[in-house]
Amino acid sequence: MGRNTRKRRMPLAAKAVAGTAALALGGGGLVWANFYASAGESGPSQNRTKTSAAQIATIDCPDVGQQLSDVPDQARGEVDGELASMDQQITDAYQRLVTTRQAQAGDSQYVQNAILGPLKDRRKVLLDRIKLEINRAGGQAPGNLDELAPCSGRPADQPQPTDGQNGDGQNGGGQDNGQDNGQGQGDGQDQGNEQAPTDNGNGAAGPFAEDFIDINDVQPNSRDLPNGLAANGRSGSKGSFTTKCGVNENKLYNSDNIIVAPGVANGAHHMHDYVGNQSNSSLSSDDDLVAAETSCQNQGDKSSYFWPVLRVQDGTQEFDAADQGGGAEGNVGRILQAQEAQLRFVGNKRSKVVAIPKLMRIITGDAKAFTNGLKNANTSYSCTGFEDRQSTDKYVLCPEGSQLVRTSNFQSCWDGQNADSANHRDHVAFVQADGSCPNGFKAIPQLQVRLVYDVPTPTIENGQVKNPYAVDSFPEQLHKPITDHNDFINVMDESLMNKVVKCINKGKNCT
Repeated sequence: MGRNTRKRRMPLAAKAVAGTAALALGGGGLVWANFYASAGESGPSQNRTKTSAAQIATIDCPDVGQQLSDVPDQARGEVDGELASMDQQITDAYQRLVTTRQAQAGDSQYVQNAILGPLKDRRKVLLDRIKLEINRAGGQAPGNLDELAPCSGRPADQPQPTDGQNGDGQNGGGQDNGQDNGQGQGDGQDQGNEQAPTDNGNGAAGPFAEDFIDINDVQPNSRDLPNGLAANGRSGSKGSFTTKCGVNENKLYNSDNIIVAPGVANGAHHMHDYVGNQSNSSLSSDDDLVAAETSCQNQGDKSSYFWPVLRVQDGTQEFDAADQGGGAEGNVGRILQAQEAQLRFVGNKRSKVVAIPKLMRIITGDAKAFTNGLKNANTSYSCTGFEDRQSTDKYVLCPEGSQLVRTSNFQSCWDGQNADSANHRDHVAFVQADGSCPNGFKAIPQLQVRLVYDVPTPTIENGQVKNPYAVDSFPEQLHKPITDHNDFINVMDESLMNKVVKCINKGKNCT
């Protein structure tokens, strides 16, 4: 495995979670108390369903990083570290949320008093540090940062338990025998004459049946997010450049995020696939990236292309089943390797393109879109033979003989000055409705990533999904498809980037 072992900074809050995660580990990776297990087990089934519906499914916190658009360069390292610690605090709180269902069922104020209140206090400490670091470096911290300390509990929106109809009051007509084949922990038999949803080994952290849609039910050309997927290059610059970098045959995985949390171990809280640059870890400096090996056929392309892995939650014990970023944070099951990873750069509808600055960082999509909202969501799922149908808020079910397609089209306008920005978004933008760049921005080659997978089609019965596939995510994001995202660091040498620009602007299709 290409996992990184160099010493990295661990967020202060990470130490607390390690012991909790170790206690939670079981046969299928992460085994939380079942989401539904504690609500009214001894009472009538309708009361249990009502109580379950009122429970909090996840924790919704304001994304502080996206509010920090002006952080002095000398303060960014420390600020990024505090933001990573803040992510760890949310993870800790989410783990407490899902392991205290019994207490929550008996105390309507438990979540607020024991989880959300203390979380607010801990976030306030880090927000004060962030303000100090920004101001000490000569910047001006936003005046409203303290307003971002409180988090809220987000109610369950997945299907609720249903009354059992199996006649004998036992799960599946018989005893569980305390075994679940890696799919969570049973209690011997289903109580209350009802069947609770299975958790597919991740402790009821998703995905759920409602997160899937048959590709035939996706309307053609109906994608309703602000960041469209229509290809550029219709009139202004019609060419393309395709770089071939493999499908992570080297099995380079880690749960770092060199862009958002440099120097921080497990900064992503989920596992990434890497192609291209082979020196991807939170410790990698720009010099490390430039000097690294590459999986790309053209050795002039040492760019880092990375995205969260896709898994099938089938009970498989992966190499990271006991690790943070993996099973200890709800990312369980068999990691899927893409059959194809097409990395293609295209032009702009209205103008020629200019070179992408070396070491520019671009993130497309939003790993926290389930709690942040759709503003930055920008990935989609489809099936071969149906690629006029794209779904971002649902995983798709493909028919027999069709493969899953996962697509990310990056921002293709640059502010002309910065290779990154404090929130990792403001230095780039999407084209406007007419295909032009916003005022003051220049068109650059648009990276389009198309990943193709052989995925066993999940089965959905009685409102439950078995052996689903799902993207790795932050624990509190519940593996929602809307949280998918993709990352790019440009490490092409000057001659290759010039070739890319020349091919696109002259209307050629190059490799």
